[in-house]
Amino acid sequence: MSEDKTESLEFIAVALQVSCNGVNRCADASTARPRIAETIKTIAGYATTASNFCEWFYGVPVRLVALPEYAVTGFPMKETPAEWRDKACFSYDGPEYEALGKIAQDNDIFLAGNVYEVDPNFPELYFQVCFIIGPSGDVILRYRRLTSSFEPTPHDVWDKYLDIYGLDGVFPVAKTEIGNLAMIASEEVLYPEFSRMHVMRGAEVIIHPTSEPGSPQLTIKELARRARAVENMAYVVSPNSASIEDIPIPAYTCSAMSKIVGPHGEVITEAGQGGESMSANAVLDIGALRRERRRMGMANILSRQAYGLFAESYAQADFHRGNFLLEDGEVVEPPDREVFRRRQAANIERLIKAGVL
Repeated sequence: MSEDKTESLEFIAVALQVSCNGVNRCADASTARPRIAETIKTIAGYATTASNFCEWFYGVPVRLVALPEYAVTGFPMKETPAEWRDKACFSYDGPEYEALGKIAQDNDIFLAGNVYEVDPNFPELYFQVCFIIGPSGDVILRYRRLTSSFEPTPHDVWDKYLDIYGLDGVFPVAKTEIGNLAMIASEEVLYPEFSRMHVMRGAEVIIHPTSEPGSPQLTIKELARRARAVENMAYVVSPNSASIEDIPIPAYTCSAMSKIVGPHGEVITEAGQGGESMSANAVLDIGALRRERRRMGMANILSRQAYGLFAESYAQADFHRGNFLLEDGEVVEPPDREVFRRRQAANIERLIKAGVL
């Protein structure tokens, strides 16, 4: 085999650990939207500081800054779908994306994050969306979370969603000058398939916005983060909340553990407990990763993966069904969040009868 001369490609990634000011106690959009704008303003300052300081320290440019899950709104609790759309969800051309785009432009970075958004193709719903904004200020990737206990997902309107976006739109990969970037949300790190579908399409960096309980113990998500990195020979950039303020849950329940995991499952860097931090930053060497992925040997597990072994079993499986919110091809707005719990109960009952559980 000829020598691999994959060129060097290094940059700094920052998993920015920031506090979220929840909008749940805001009466409506008139009070929620100014709070969101103020949070974005704070993030802008942190992103600029992180970009300048880390580049000065390492001598390598900061090109990726990633924000935690729902970092500017918190998550819906007792709100109806209509209430949450009104006070917390972004629109494609809204001022929130414009402000986030300016952060990316001003710092010449790729800014990744996670928000709630109304897709104009599905105005009856909202989706939890992972986004990447390029240095131009434009959104270059939207990945809509595909599994959730209480919120609508593209799988709930699967046939219509697939007609509009296709599979590459379901599992998008942004092929950029700093490498191939993909995203998953929160608990999706527990499911190997979500990361793998992106890696099958070329992803080299998996950005994982999360808002999870911090612990000195080895948590299930922490185990999964390392496993996803190893099995996909990929970097995992995983920003977590510093705190979630002004909600009826202790503010530091979800805190700390923002980190970057290397392709061998090693934790390269991690932010500790105690508040907001840019400490989870590291140099990512995409050139070295590409050389490793193209190298002969038993360790190159990505090249040895035999997907065809599993295709028929997946096709036959009847676990969590799609199209839950489609009736005769039309989208149905969920009446309340309890319907999602009833669906899971029905799934469990069906699997018990089938002898699976």
